[in-house]
Amino acid sequence: MYLKNIQTKFIILLFLSLSSISFAQKISDIIEPINLVSERQDTFLVSDFFYSENYDVQFSQLDNFDIRYNKATNRLVIFPENKAEGIYVLNFTNKGTGYNILLNVNKPVKQLFTYKPEGKPKRVNLFGTFNSWNRENLSLTDENNDGIYEITIDIEPGRYEYKYFVDGKELVDPANPEKIPNGMGDFNNIVIIKPVHEGKVFLHNLGASFSNDNIQLTLYFDKENQKRALTPNEVFIFLDNQLLAEGINLEGNKIKITIPSKILGKENILRAVVNQDGQPTNIQNIFLKDGKPVDTKNNFDWHQSIIYSIMVDRFNDGDKKNSIPVIHPQLFKQANYNGGDLQGIINKIKDGYFNKLGINTLWITPIIDNTDSAYQEFPAPHRYYTGYHGYWPVHPTNVEERFGNINLFKELVSLAHQNNIKVLLDYVAHHVHIEHPFWNQHRDWFGKLELPDGRKNLRLWDEQRLTTWFEPYMPSFDYTASPEAVEAMTDNALWWLKETNVDGFRHDAVKHVPNLFWRRLTEKIREEIEIPQNKKVYQIGETFGGFELIKSYVNNGQLSAQFNFNIYDVAIPVFTGNSPFTSLDIQMQKSFDIYGENNLMGNLIDSHDKVRFMAYADGDMEGNVDPTDIAWNKPPKVDHSSSYKKLKLALAFVLTSPGVPVIYYGDEIGMTGSSDPDNRRMMRFSNLNKNEKESFSTISKLTKIRTEHSALNYGDFQTLQVDDNSYVYMRSDINERILVVLNKDNKNKNININLPEIYYLKEGIDLVSNKSYKVKNNSIQLNIDGIGFKILKLK
Repeated sequence: MYLKNIQTKFIILLFLSLSSISFAQKISDIIEPINLVSERQDTFLVSDFFYSENYDVQFSQLDNFDIRYNKATNRLVIFPENKAEGIYVLNFTNKGTGYNILLNVNKPVKQLFTYKPEGKPKRVNLFGTFNSWNRENLSLTDENNDGIYEITIDIEPGRYEYKYFVDGKELVDPANPEKIPNGMGDFNNIVIIKPVHEGKVFLHNLGASFSNDNIQLTLYFDKENQKRALTPNEVFIFLDNQLLAEGINLEGNKIKITIPSKILGKENILRAVVNQDGQPTNIQNIFLKDGKPVDTKNNFDWHQSIIYSIMVDRFNDGDKKNSIPVIHPQLFKQANYNGGDLQGIINKIKDGYFNKLGINTLWITPIIDNTDSAYQEFPAPHRYYTGYHGYWPVHPTNVEERFGNINLFKELVSLAHQNNIKVLLDYVAHHVHIEHPFWNQHRDWFGKLELPDGRKNLRLWDEQRLTTWFEPYMPSFDYTASPEAVEAMTDNALWWLKETNVDGFRHDAVKHVPNLFWRRLTEKIREEIEIPQNKKVYQIGETFGGFELIKSYVNNGQLSAQFNFNIYDVAIPVFTGNSPFTSLDIQMQKSFDIYGENNLMGNLIDSHDKVRFMAYADGDMEGNVDPTDIAWNKPPKVDHSSSYKKLKLALAFVLTSPGVPVIYYGDEIGMTGSSDPDNRRMMRFSNLNKNEKESFSTISKLTKIRTEHSALNYGDFQTLQVDDNSYVYMRSDINERILVVLNKDNKNKNININLPEIYYLKEGIDLVSNKSYKVKNNSIQLNIDGIGFKILKLK
């Protein structure tokens, strides 16, 4: 039942009293909150919540909900009724031990979309980030024959991009002037749905004290324009997956928590949230190790990772003997092998390049053997490409000979580990090349290229999402119809983990592979690596789509994270164009609603599939331009020194934001490039100009700040001020508070920042210059350079 009042919450203990909770057999995963929408039914696999050898699970009923669990299928169905809003607690037992899951129920907003076409089209559809750009499922109608097509949809608060799909053509909304370039030579419209509740709420972490007997934590609930004191049934405190029923005292809006040291394990997470009048606060997460707050010293976990993305062929040529390009009369150098190899990466580890840059994790593109031939791409103008990038595998276990061999890769991994650098290997699960033995021996594992209606199943990203082929020579697995393929490919991924001792995977084209594949792979990783070796394998995926689609793959039963392209899509026009910081803040808050503030999502400003940041910053992508045409015919160069300032500002944001920072090779010196393959130029290490050297130096300082300050790895995120050109936020954990101020205006800016008075702050220390700033009357005055930033530790 829902814990409604002090009698049920603090006197009647849910399962066991706090002093008698046994942690010996507890679920080891932290069960994430479940986000729900009132009057919308959702179905979940319990194995996505936590890992267990068997699921002897019983769920309790909950007022204002319909809860149904099918033990045979392991599926939990939850339907929040209309009255449900805010925070609830769902109780369950597993193997006789009681646990709790936090439910967060949102109220949707009804939003009307209208489109007035010229003439009378046969079909008008709405599509956007709210439905992962599905062109098929939201049809507009003209029921009163007035020439205006309409649809009303239930949508949650946030910032969304959208277009109309009219008789097969993508069109912007002519009635909406708010639009931004979409990176593909066209524009998307923007709509912002305001929150249901007025006034901001925030749960502050005021600090902690420690003794041999207990931990004492103090939190503070802050609600804009309201001072009503908290009541016990509005406060929810979890130790790992169990709701605390003792040791919680309220003093107005202060929450004091006392936890006996004897009930703590080696690692724990304390989670707290307040729900007042149906409006929940942020979830305050406090990470504990051996009964003390975690720090960043000798205590690596994936929250501390800073990823550096390397395309092997384009990074460094360490062995000229294997630099063997493919010979073909119509093949250009940009689409051929350029000579980078594993030895080149090894050399840079030995040179200390990554240590100097402050990188502790390498993501290495696929090293698997690729075809020796050039193949013609299906779309016009039908250029020829090789598999230099690694994504055209022709063998399950062989290494591409132009890169090296398996022993050389093992040497690379071992050397990286000696330098305290983790290694993520790119794994391709969606497809193989037609030269691969799996295609030749097991055609039944793959989908069909020809559809029943006569079309080819090529690049139908949404319509045939789980079976579409990228090219006619790249067969896509049909995992839903072939359990044998699932077993073979998950076993193959496991082989690479065990054989090479890498620390995790970057997974390609995740949304085109069904969830059942990732569940089976993660299950095997748990049973054969994580549990026996007491090692946490990090898996990050690549998916372009809406929040709901991307999140469907991120949970304890599937992937650790995905790249946060929904933040990327908003950040690029903010840092390189005229989009306001307010739109970025809206998207950040939406991201926290979906993934939580202490997530492991990958934050980036560049990738090998996107136009490089510097091309946007330098103005090469302005207007309705075709990035592919620019890539082949007018490759950009950096013309403006201000573009380097924009780069440093954007990376200051990435390296101070919740999630895992990702730096694409060349970001550290401001390499430019349009779309593929121009965004994959050969890395440069010498003959750098002044701006490139300064960029490397600044980014190295930023990675050092990230590494040394726990609040940037584990802290909360509070927006203090935001407008068109400035963004001010604070990251806080038990150990410290970090203030970040971003200014994208070309001019210097004096900013007076009001700090939360509850913190009693006196001073701010600039972590770059070491300059001290006084805090007077809970405010601090800062002068920020044009296109500049400051990062201060507050005391």
